[in-house]
Amino acid sequence: MCRLCDPGKPQLACPVNRDFLNAKAGGGATFAAHGSYEAQDLAASTIPQGLGEEGRRVLIRGGSVYSVDDSVGNFATGDVLIEGGKIAAVGASIEAPDAVLVDAEGMIVMPGLVDTHHHQFETVLRSALANGILINDERPESALNYYETILQKFSMVYRPDDVYINELYGSVAQIDCGVTTVMDVSQIHHSPEHSDAVIEALRDAGRRAVFGYFEGWGDRARYPQDAQRIREEHFSSDEGLVTMVMGGEIYIPGYEASWKIGRELDLPIALHVVGTFGMQPTFDELARAGQFGPDNIFIHMTGMSDEAWQRAADAGSHVSLSVPIEMHMRHGTPPIQKALDLGMAPSLSSDVECTMSADPFTQMRGYVTLQRMHANEKALAGEEFPRLLTTHDAIRAATIDGARGLKLDAKTGSLTPGKDADIILLNAKSINVAPLNNVPGAVVTLMDRSNVDTVFVAGKVRKWRGEIMGFDLDRLQGELEKSRDHIFEAAGIERDLFRI
Repeated sequence: MCRLCDPGKPQLACPVNRDFLNAKAGGGATFAAHGSYEAQDLAASTIPQGLGEEGRRVLIRGGSVYSVDDSVGNFATGDVLIEGGKIAAVGASIEAPDAVLVDAEGMIVMPGLVDTHHHQFETVLRSALANGILINDERPESALNYYETILQKFSMVYRPDDVYINELYGSVAQIDCGVTTVMDVSQIHHSPEHSDAVIEALRDAGRRAVFGYFEGWGDRARYPQDAQRIREEHFSSDEGLVTMVMGGEIYIPGYEASWKIGRELDLPIALHVVGTFGMQPTFDELARAGQFGPDNIFIHMTGMSDEAWQRAADAGSHVSLSVPIEMHMRHGTPPIQKALDLGMAPSLSSDVECTMSADPFTQMRGYVTLQRMHANEKALAGEEFPRLLTTHDAIRAATIDGARGLKLDAKTGSLTPGKDADIILLNAKSINVAPLNNVPGAVVTLMDRSNVDTVFVAGKVRKWRGEIMGFDLDRLQGELEKSRDHIFEAAGIERDLFRI
């Protein structure tokens, strides 16, 4: 049972927890009314016998294995062995006669992608602010802007059930595009019930997630003090798929309390750092006071002083970049080169779907092409220029560097024996990729979400042969549309399909 189940209609299948592994070979007739179930059943009929059974090993065989781990190496044709939800071995040829075989011929086998900053509660608002910027600059075209329209109007009318369906649908959509780990920045904590709805949805999605406990508004908001309850009730252990980060936004009065509570609870502290909001003086004060640490995740880092940058680098703090969004919404020029020059390894994040796609291939392309544009411009001018980023660099930013930033690199981010089996298979025989000539090049410069064939999270199948598994997508989309209709009406904003 999930939050969307109707106790009055027990004959309706749960739209979240469907056992697709037992729906093979014609088992989909019960769900004939749902196109998504029919597609899942067809895909499930091709699942090798024994996949998903407790205790069975799984051998992903014959793919181009891209480990993102120098000590493991890469294999033009190789195998990955999964045992107990973890990667047991990676090599050119692995003997495991008792294992379930997954044929990866024509596939790129690599670690699942990591998104270090995504506001999934805004899934229902996709494209609603396609032309928007962060704050109102008094021009007519900026009347709809992120701070006033999204945060101060739309977000204020969310009910806990709206939070749940947004978070769940956004999570499932990211599974579809190969993102096995996310830090969800949920600035929607208007009550403890809102917070619990976020956590419930992240868990129901079956994906690795970091629950970002950020601010909320209204009389029932309990941020940041409710962090103690949330930590004790939901995250007494850090061993589950869903873990916790403390939001510590320095543009909110009293932010010092959130930093103090976060560190008392032994949680990383994440925050947006954007010059557009006039944060530089406060950020400089924190830097000089020695408040930065390896537990900090700084999102965007636009418009900050050289001194603060140096102190962040010296402290081992992490930087998460949302390159397409930063360019589009006037955060400032993405500080890619600044981070690289200081020896930092930034990660990539999708930010807000109200303005831009959460597709990780878009993030990787934006990262590598913007850095190269600036470097190439210097080269053409006869100036000294930095090393050009490569497609391999972009993949590292979207995998192991993101995992390190979220303090999850012992569990995910590379195909390393002992880590959890967060693995994706990308179809290199698709018409937009074939023939395969270079693995990282194909991933970053050619691929999109349609190439994501199969997704494992901790060894469990979440997508198989192009189909999301275990969810009634038609039902979830219907619930999302009902949530959208409520949110637009309650916020008093017209849904204009052709607004320009």
